[in-house]
Amino acid sequence: MRLLTALVTASLSAAPAAQSVATERDVAVDQIFAAWTSSTPGCAVGVAVAGKTVLLKAYGMADLDHDVRNTPDTIFEGGSLAKQFTAMAVALLAHDGKLSLDDPVRKYVPELPDYGKPLTIRHMLNHTSGLRDWGSVASIAGWPRTTREYTHAHVLDIVSRQKSLNFDPGMKWSYSNTGFNLSAIIVARVSGMPFAQFSKQRIFDPLGMKHTSWRDDHTRIVKNRAVAYSLDGGDYKIEMPFENVHGNGGILTTVGDLLTWNENFVTPKVGNPKLIAEMTNVGHFNDGKPLSYGLGLFVVPLGGSPNVYHSGSTAGYRAHLNRFPEDHLSVAVLCNGSNGGATLSANLVSLSFLGGVPPGEGMAPPADPREPPPPPPAGSTQLTSLAGDYWSDEAETTLTVVVSGNEVSLRRRPDAVINLTRTGPDTFRGSIGMITFIRSGSGAVEALSVNQDRVWDLRFTKR
Repeated sequence: MRLLTALVTASLSAAPAAQSVATERDVAVDQIFAAWTSSTPGCAVGVAVAGKTVLLKAYGMADLDHDVRNTPDTIFEGGSLAKQFTAMAVALLAHDGKLSLDDPVRKYVPELPDYGKPLTIRHMLNHTSGLRDWGSVASIAGWPRTTREYTHAHVLDIVSRQKSLNFDPGMKWSYSNTGFNLSAIIVARVSGMPFAQFSKQRIFDPLGMKHTSWRDDHTRIVKNRAVAYSLDGGDYKIEMPFENVHGNGGILTTVGDLLTWNENFVTPKVGNPKLIAEMTNVGHFNDGKPLSYGLGLFVVPLGGSPNVYHSGSTAGYRAHLNRFPEDHLSVAVLCNGSNGGATLSANLVSLSFLGGVPPGEGMAPPADPREPPPPPPAGSTQLTSLAGDYWSDEAETTLTVVVSGNEVSLRRRPDAVINLTRTGPDTFRGSIGMITFIRSGSGAVEALSVNQDRVWDLRFTKR
């Protein structure tokens, strides 16, 4: 029998034996979170077996200014862990007959450009829409998230200016927050109430998730919320999200509420088995090949056990939620430090309960030992031709290319200098992504293209 079964059996046996198992288990978990002290932020962890909560613990501080400790009831922000709640909200409306997951997005969001290809709600919920990530576009423009107060109006404004997709819908997979912000907007428009209110009435209240809400107003007071921190040069600094964009992230919750949420996938109080299956069954590309993603949820084994999960990262918050259907095991970790390592910690806790798997297995692929090839030599004449101003309507930004000898950099208002490393004849790497210069048939430079994981081929035209 797996260690998980042994733990459950032991917990139901005589008191001394149960206490011994609990002590061993607690010590193992304490070691995983040993780095968090009274002088650092920290994490909360919750574990449920067979629908019963068997562990709730917290480490480190919720508020370093006022010496407030984290507790199992501390509220953290869950980042992209929120996407499964947005998917559930949309799925509930589909179950109500108010919309279909295969409806075109423009039916509800006419602000979205017509790309001439079918782009559905389902595409958005499994990241095959091809929609550029609005936050990545904003970052290229010089205003990354956490530097400006963004709203859903900003999201619609950025999305409405994008002239192309990363790829035709259903052809490839690219993680995009945009699809989940648009999904939250669709829920509000179809239901006739704010997305946060719909979520409360249809999801949080029915499940008894009393500590869960959306950060739809970042100025709202939230009792018992942990402050988020980032580690900067050995010192912790406050790094809180101050945007009202939500649906992609912005879920405020506790580890206990997350365990309650996970149990709804086993015994549904919200939705029904068909709806649950819709969310947790992996999607498919247009050619029929399966994804490793359902609707707002990854479906990837850990240590040989099927796992339905999602992680999250917003400002200084980190989060991870695992659910192992065959083992009826749930593990939630929420942290308020950017170095919290929520995913690693949640996976280590999970493996300690599953048993029989060497620590670290399934954590991450080994690093590629190969060194990158040296950049090809470049003549100063070729590099000089790259210099100039490049403008993008989609990012509403000018990038100025400056060439000094064999060094190339980008300048962006008001004072950003982005140094580029050459990787090919007309390709460079910088902090905003891969830069490719586009030449005409005559060889003249006419544009540059910026490529990131979530934004493909964002064009800037040379003036």
